[in-house]
Amino acid sequence: MSSTVPSAVLAESGPDAGQPWHYGDPLREQRRLEAGDGAVDLSHRGVLTVSGPDRLSWLHSLTTQHLTDLAPGVGVTTLVLSPQGHIEHALYGVDDGETFWAHTEPGAATAAAAWLDRMRFMMRVEVVDRTSDYAVVWRAGSSDGDRLSRSGPDSLDGHELLVPRTELAATLAERSPAGLWAYEARRIAAGVPRIGLDSDHRTIPNELGLLGPAVHLDKGCYRGQETIARVHTLGRPPRRLVRLHLDGSTDTLPPVGAPLTLEGRPVGFVGTSARHYELGPIALGLIKRSTDPARDLLAAGPGESGEPAVAAAQEVLVDPEVGLHVRARL
Repeated sequence: MSSTVPSAVLAESGPDAGQPWHYGDPLREQRRLEAGDGAVDLSHRGVLTVSGPDRLSWLHSLTTQHLTDLAPGVGVTTLVLSPQGHIEHALYGVDDGETFWAHTEPGAATAAAAWLDRMRFMMRVEVVDRTSDYAVVWRAGSSDGDRLSRSGPDSLDGHELLVPRTELAATLAERSPAGLWAYEARRIAAGVPRIGLDSDHRTIPNELGLLGPAVHLDKGCYRGQETIARVHTLGRPPRRLVRLHLDGSTDTLPPVGAPLTLEGRPVGFVGTSARHYELGPIALGLIKRSTDPARDLLAAGPGESGEPAVAAAQEVLVDPEVGLHVRARL
């Protein structure tokens, strides 16, 4: 459910469809966020809670992050992996001392909560999908002491609020509105991937530079850890995340999943893209590790409309060489 804002232009497709894409001046909205002002409606994201005295030690044993000593109010990102180390869910959470609150990609909370619930066994925990009751709002700047707020390495110099849906409109009205266009452009410029859009079913955290921000390398076993540790120790993950600077002479952006090619050979795919107020059209891409970073790639056009491919210059986010896969905290 999105907030009712008369001037909002809504996103038309993808997981963000129906959400405010911009409010008439997306580039000005980006500048406002850069200046530390503005609120973004993320109420389409999923929300789940894990409560009970065993919640942190239990989540610690199941996911990639070190959570046993997580202090109240400290934002954290943790991943649920497959046995082969592929990313299945990303949880962006904060503990309030009694309950761990997390948000997920749109539509993912039900599946994430169901998987966690199946793993409870005899642990004193309760998992609940709270999407129908709570909404996510992102605000630029500091948290101002908000109780259910989260900041962290992937919060883009802002913080995420979890508010009752009955308070969504009032919470958004406290700051100048900014649409998802501005938020997404800021995220892509920061090199922060969205799971399921900038990744696929085969993606491991090493490829996205998530060792550190979302994966703790000195903790006990969890599902998929063997793959993460082996690739980190030996180096050279099969693919790597890049920021793409797209040719701005065309009016269209490549869709999520568009093939990336080099001299006619497929080397990866485009994830999310947006027009940035300073950088112009940018995107994230996931490409073969061995692809020459100095070479420009071609991103396929929108497809059946006959649009031409778009030239895409690479900017390294995950180093292709061994031993340099832990990115700085953003």
